[in-house]
Amino acid sequence: MRANHHQFVAFAYVVREGSFSAAANRLGVTQSAVTQHVAKLEKQVGSQLLLRNRDGVALTRTGQELYDLADRLVTLDSSIRERLEGYEAMSRGHLKIIANAPLPALRAISQFRKIYPDVEIDFSLYAWTTATRLLRERRADVGLITDPPNIDDWVRVAVQKTRYVAYLLPSSPLAHRDLLRFEDLQHETIILPENGSLTERVVREAQAKHRIPLKRIIKMTTFPLMCEAVLQGAGIAIFLGNSGLISRGLIEVPIAELSETHETAVVAPKDRARLHLVKAFIDTASSSAFTEPEL
Repeated sequence: MRANHHQFVAFAYVVREGSFSAAANRLGVTQSAVTQHVAKLEKQVGSQLLLRNRDGVALTRTGQELYDLADRLVTLDSSIRERLEGYEAMSRGHLKIIANAPLPALRAISQFRKIYPDVEIDFSLYAWTTATRLLRERRADVGLITDPPNIDDWVRVAVQKTRYVAYLLPSSPLAHRDLLRFEDLQHETIILPENGSLTERVVREAQAKHRIPLKRIIKMTTFPLMCEAVLQGAGIAIFLGNSGLISRGLIEVPIAELSETHETAVVAPKDRARLHLVKAFIDTASSSAFTEPEL
């Protein structure tokens, strides 16, 4: 018996949603049905496609190769459905959005929700390395990524340009400076995003280039958590400027060794970017784009 369309769709949604139960919910079928479809597909392929773990599921090497094809099939299905149903399909739509920094992602989502209030949105923040990998693996519909890699299969629209700054309490002795240098920060506790983030990589490369180490570093998972740590007096955070309203009350000071401007873009696989919902989100993100003046 050959693998059928339903098996590929079930497999693709398990990977997209991260679990068998979530896939069943999105497809409107029982979890048992999804499990059976995937098991039959694995039997036809003759190899395990998914590994279950505490965090959900992970793809085997064979699974990754097959998922790329299965997801393209699901995307084609969605495109055909849109042609048949027209823009009415958008009212029942679902978007999975990822980003490596809160803004301008949240701004774009807010504007999009005003136009399409009934669309279900899943939004997650990830470190830069994870976010780009998930997009390469087609685990999300669209992403807002700083300095995204140039990939032929991606649509890329710039939405913001900014540079790295230090976030400080107004009471900090360094808060009144117009410009900081690494040597000013050598004896401070520096708060950075987790390993795999673009910020962590940029700061590490700048330290090596200028041969000025930042000795006391704390790693944290998200920008809001970093800002809370600064507000609690834990140290000075380094992150892209104007990254969220959570930083209100903090002072942003540019850093000489991090003078390069970084571009955030909305990106999506080309075939998904042709879908009405994804295209609408890309258009919304680009229309709400703004460029920060270079400091």
